Amino acid sequence: MPAAFENLVYLVSGVLFILAFKGLAHPRTAARGNLMGATGMLLAVTVTLFNRHILGFGAILGGLVLGSAIGTALALKVRMTAMPQMVALLNGLGGGASVLVAGAALLEADVVTEAPRLQMAVATVFSGLIGSVTFWGSLVAFLKLAELAWAKDVRFSGQQAVNAVLLLACLVLAAPFVRDPGTFVFYWALVGVASVLGVLVVIPIGGANMPIVICLLNSYSGLAAAATGFVLDNNGLIIAGSLVGASGIILTRIMCRAMNQSMADVLFGAPAAGAAESGDAVYGGKVKSVSPEELAMVFDAARRVVIVPGYGMAVSQAQHVVRDLANLLQGRGVEVEYGIHPVAGRMPGHMNVLLAEAGIPYEKVKEMDEVNPTFPETDVAVVIGANDVVNPVARQPRGNPIAGMPILDVDKARTCVVIKRSLSPGFAGIPNPLFAADNTLMLFGDGKKAVLDLIGALEEG
Repeated sequence: MPAAFENLVYLVSGVLFILAFKGLAHPRTAARGNLMGATGMLLAVTVTLFNRHILGFGAILGGLVLGSAIGTALALKVRMTAMPQMVALLNGLGGGASVLVAGAALLEADVVTEAPRLQMAVATVFSGLIGSVTFWGSLVAFLKLAELAWAKDVRFSGQQAVNAVLLLACLVLAAPFVRDPGTFVFYWALVGVASVLGVLVVIPIGGANMPIVICLLNSYSGLAAAATGFVLDNNGLIIAGSLVGASGIILTRIMCRAMNQSMADVLFGAPAAGAAESGDAVYGGKVKSVSPEELAMVFDAARRVVIVPGYGMAVSQAQHVVRDLANLLQGRGVEVEYGIHPVAGRMPGHMNVLLAEAGIPYEKVKEMDEVNPTFPETDVAVVIGANDVVNPVARQPRGNPIAGMPILDVDKARTCVVIKRSLSPGFAGIPNPLFAADNTLMLFGDGKKAVLDLIGALEEG
């Protein structure tokens, strides 16, 4: 197969990747964009395997069948609430693959007694460094998102200094390898040190910052892939990795702005915030619990309602009954919209995907900057499972894990209704004074069941 044909296929794949990003920018075209991206990757992988004589036709077909089966099983079995963990894991696997492929390329060059070029040596260093940090950092992110107790924020004195020393050690190990790429021991030593660095960089980062970490690790996996493309002299891998790396960095910056954090805070781990007030001090004797029947009377007088979904809605799979509630209210002449915080849930776009799955019109879904000015004119703000993104303590300049983060101003509505299982804190681990506010009513229970009970009370009223 001519090299010109291979590069032409890579070009077509690159165009499909770009069109995929464009399609993924809007829920209406997301499915088509996803299909374009998958098609582009299939073309790039297939032409590489055929043209480089890596595998025979039977092995390629077997790999496609096996990979398709695993992908289909994951798509069907993994719940939407576990999708952030899955994204973190896939980022990590991409980084790990870059480390192993770059190492294999070194061994292959040694076998054929071909001295690696300077470009290959430098690219191999980047693949090993970024890929290792991505793999182990993503595994830590996966464990944090799975809410394992021992994977909570881990901090110790001088943590950032240790990270700096580890990074310096990686550069020191890289120098003799670049001078003499035949010294494989330096490459694998660099991989080992970078692996420790990956763990220590992510492990102190709080749960509230996990959406940003996912974006950043996604970017790292792309950069590692692009570096591996230079190792293999593969234009397709360079194009795909560069697109992923660039888009990940852009999304990371967007998420940082949404949480009013600097990139440095995320990269190096912001210092631990001061101790938050206890739940008893915040809630003691102030929380007003209501029944669905009592809440129905509040909605009877409402003319405008804004629904704010959060992770609790995803856990209870309540998006479809939330749509039914909105339809019922709209049938009575109530204006209903949805307010979405950029980091609601545990990955970017989490709530948008759930609402799109329920068939909720896109024009009804408003981003934070658009919906916030309307809360003072809103009769009822309904918070379903959200916590940190509506927590008023974020308005404080410092002293807590979400200080300075822009929030949805649901407390400015005439009445705020919070549907939640309990008063347990959100992923940031701090109490929410909203639950004890004078204009807040709490409807405790599973999100889906609570909304169904509310719908029943409204229909009977």
